[in-house]
Amino acid sequence: MPPSVSILQQIGLGVLLVVVVLWTVGLVRLTRRDEHEDAAGRPAPRRSRDLLGSVPRQTGPGGPASENVELSAAEREAFEGLVRQLTSRS
Repeated sequence: MPPSVSILQQIGLGVLLVVVVLWTVGLVRLTRRDEHEDAAGRPAPRRSRDLLGSVPRQTGPGGPASENVELSAAEREAFEGLVRQLTSRS
């Protein structure tokens, strides 16, 4: 450290670094626990549709009615071509 930095600034920097490291470790542990355990510490059940489990459903009695749009033959063909392009890249 340069000689112009006081001892209090050095101590403050050290404390700040320790807090950041502890916060990061706690955040990582919290996110990993949520993936593998429920609140009581038991292993969480695995579901195949667990990708968007926290997003509530939009249809049903509490949400808006689902919409349906009829596509013309040209629109359907264009959509199928787009899907083929996107799936061939992955």
